[in-house]
Amino acid sequence: MKIGIALPSAFLNVPGEVIRKWARLADEGPFSSLAVPDRLAYKDFDALMTLAVAAGETKRVRLLTSVLAAPLQNTSILAKQMATLDVLSNGRLTLGLGIGIREDDYRVASASYHTRGKHFEKQLAELTRLWSGEPYDEETGPVGPTPVQTGGPEILLGGFAPAAINRLGRWGNGYVSGGGDLQMISGCFRMAEQAWQHGERSGKPRLVSDAFFGLGPDSAARSAAYILDYHAPLGPMAQMMAAGVISSPQIVKDKIKAFEDIGTDEVIFIPCIPEVDQVRRLIDCLG
Repeated sequence: MKIGIALPSAFLNVPGEVIRKWARLADEGPFSSLAVPDRLAYKDFDALMTLAVAAGETKRVRLLTSVLAAPLQNTSILAKQMATLDVLSNGRLTLGLGIGIREDDYRVASASYHTRGKHFEKQLAELTRLWSGEPYDEETGPVGPTPVQTGGPEILLGGFAPAAINRLGRWGNGYVSGGGDLQMISGCFRMAEQAWQHGERSGKPRLVSDAFFGLGPDSAARSAAYILDYHAPLGPMAQMMAAGVISSPQIVKDKIKAFEDIGTDEVIFIPCIPEVDQVRRLIDCLG
């Protein structure tokens, strides 16, 4: 099983040098992916621009959005931004995509909250078409550049609702769970596998999950405070996430084994404390 880590881009007032140094440490360390979350109505960094900075600081580690709410964006602009990032990172981009549940994000974007699912499915089809190099329409040429990865960046679909997971029968390369307890994540993984089979797709979906962590003195309390603020719109699920924060080296090892047992291909450790020593502490736990 692969181990990834997220950037602390969701925290308020994090210095740019912390983002850059964090990215370099992740690239030099044992991590497979470097991830960013996505919100609009919040004082965090933009996901794709943050990954662009990280791309310039790294050479090896994959770059992951976990998870970007695609219906907030214009599809053609999004296709161009993602293709550009894929080219500039030499094909290291993986896109965790979903629709999100935060109504305030949709208000800020002047986008429709209630039709976001149908719009997302149209976006998945349009992204695939644009990345193939087809003209936008009869009067307009292609929207470039051509991604390094054939067919476009890898796509992992996010979401907990059956309707969201069932899209994997037609779209995407795998599924990413945005945290939660292991029983819930395992259930989502099994639904993802069923959707893949029902779609008669070859091979198997890649299964990825987030896991919140904070290490060191007072880490459990500091981590819970962050989660309850950032994920407040999730209600009871935010409470569950806060209670399940990985806060000691032994819990890191136990959780990795538990994720392996439910068939996880990659787990992304999401920081709840925006200090660079968190990268080093996690590396020590993995050693």
